Amino acid sequence: MIETITLSPGVTLRCCRDARFKQGAFSVQLVTPMAEATAAKNALLPAVLLRGTARCPDLRAVTRELDDLYGASLSPLVRRIGDYQTTGLYCGFMDDRFALPGDRVLARIADFTREVLLDSPLREGGFLPEYVEGEKVNLISTIESERNDKRSYAMSRLLETMCRGDSFGIPRLGRTEQVEAISPQALRTHYETILRESPLEIFYVGSAPAEEAAEHFQRMLAGLAGDRKPLPPQTGLTLGEGSDTVETMDVAQGNLCMGFSTPITNRDRAFPAMQLLNTLYGGGMTSKLFQNVREKQSLCYSVSSGYYAAKGVMTVYAGIEAETEHAAREEILRQLEACRAGDITEGELTAAREALVSSLRAVHDSPGAIESYYATGALSGLGLTPEAYMDALNQVTLSDVTAAANTLKLHTTFFLRGECQ
Repeated sequence: MIETITLSPGVTLRCCRDARFKQGAFSVQLVTPMAEATAAKNALLPAVLLRGTARCPDLRAVTRELDDLYGASLSPLVRRIGDYQTTGLYCGFMDDRFALPGDRVLARIADFTREVLLDSPLREGGFLPEYVEGEKVNLISTIESERNDKRSYAMSRLLETMCRGDSFGIPRLGRTEQVEAISPQALRTHYETILRESPLEIFYVGSAPAEEAAEHFQRMLAGLAGDRKPLPPQTGLTLGEGSDTVETMDVAQGNLCMGFSTPITNRDRAFPAMQLLNTLYGGGMTSKLFQNVREKQSLCYSVSSGYYAAKGVMTVYAGIEAETEHAAREEILRQLEACRAGDITEGELTAAREALVSSLRAVHDSPGAIESYYATGALSGLGLTPEAYMDALNQVTLSDVTAAANTLKLHTTFFLRGECQ
């Protein structure tokens, strides 16, 4: 059970009291609308904050402090959740029950997290240039490495093209040129703005009662005043004109991506049916795409579908030879038509349902999985606990699945092919 506490206007604490784990966890996230002007700054911020504090001025000192806290960890946390981007920290730490007598790990790690968030060393009104420049190099390397992962690159280009009129088309980490342009002063000014104006979400998993956790996090944020602006509600996808794009690159294998729109999001009653359809259509080795496009007809090396439930987008990816592109496209669409027509066996429906139920049962297997499911769900608008979600999946009928399939419309395709193919 999740207990929600408003610590102050715009600051929300969600607590999951669970004594099964030796480790506890919490996340601290500032939530902003996804925007071109701020995406790269938000992605860079947590890494810069973790470079050091006034008391622990370098990575060695930060690591030593965390080691003294029974090997606790602090890591950057940057998420894109529908129309929102979050920037903050994720912390894992030993639960107080397993510490030395009288040692309060949660209190100590909350105090150190306050240092990281609010006591950065500054110079000339900005973060330390060496911190910022070092983390800019790391972030640019991460962004550029996507180009070497051709599947990831092709899918990113599909979403960017399909969602060009929507914030969902903005890369989660921003763009290389945007990162390069960030100065220490601009980054500090941006941070001060979102600290003052953006909603702040804290999620805690551990054995402490919610009231006790609230005391620690109140202290962690003491003195952090502001006028936090409410976020606009999550919306479905704003679509412009579709396209069919081909790009050439030095690749051995073609990468075909197809983007479909649907009005069904995770805020819709038909969401469980759409999630079940996605799993049945291309969500695993028992899916129609895998069994037919790959196994029976050998039209691809790999194939799968994905559903971005916060926005109402379904994608299909296929790794193919250039000469099989037309046949692969046709078969991918043919399998969707089979779903629309109700050409689905009981075995296919059962396998898809069992796969989803199994993944939902795993939500409570670790503090990290709990935090990811509930913290993301709270911002995306998903109002289902894993148990309620499983119950809803078990109620989905074949006609519900076919109805969901009939809402899908092909909007955009992107094909990355070899230069000599």
